[in-house]
Amino acid sequence: MWVYEKKLEYPVNIKNTNAKLAQMIISQYGGPDGELGASLRYLSQRYSMPYPELKAILTDIGTEELAHLEMIGAIVYQLTKDLSPEEIKKYGFDAYFVDHTTGIYPSSAAGVPFTAAYIQSKGDVITDLHEDLAAEQKARTTYDNILRFCDDPDVIDPIRFLREREIVHYQRFGEGLRIATDKLDSQNFYAFNPSFDKKCCR
Repeated sequence: MWVYEKKLEYPVNIKNTNAKLAQMIISQYGGPDGELGASLRYLSQRYSMPYPELKAILTDIGTEELAHLEMIGAIVYQLTKDLSPEEIKKYGFDAYFVDHTTGIYPSSAAGVPFTAAYIQSKGDVITDLHEDLAAEQKARTTYDNILRFCDDPDVIDPIRFLREREIVHYQRFGEGLRIATDKLDSQNFYAFNPSFDKKCCR
């Protein structure tokens, strides 16, 4: 399925450590609207998508989200790899450090570990696509929030790239929703369906 290139999708070259910023950015690794959840969501939803075009969109975006997960891991690692014990304590990174040292662990900015509850896969084309549209907007908002607290150009650059990709993904899922609604026929349940409603309401 994949051709793996041993380089990041977009370069990450951070010169200065920043434990506080790392604690925020880790949310896009394993938080509720992060890249891990997005990848697993889309790569799971593709199995029940009835149209090849939509399977392709989910596979493409789900795969790219893994590349974004790799970028976030690189950002967090580079922000924390050379922290001194004083910096670890000063910036409140000590609680994370006790459990994980400077290893990359999927959690939210609040320290909540990643959970499969973040992933939605309903098996219904319209429901899943609306979930995906919302997920991309929530991820974009999270990147907006990270940028509000970031003043390091080495971090701002890849975060802006990731934010832009969320917008592109949102647009692609919008195209997918249009494809799906164009293909729906009188047997679908997504609009008023007198025969279905009558049968269910007896």
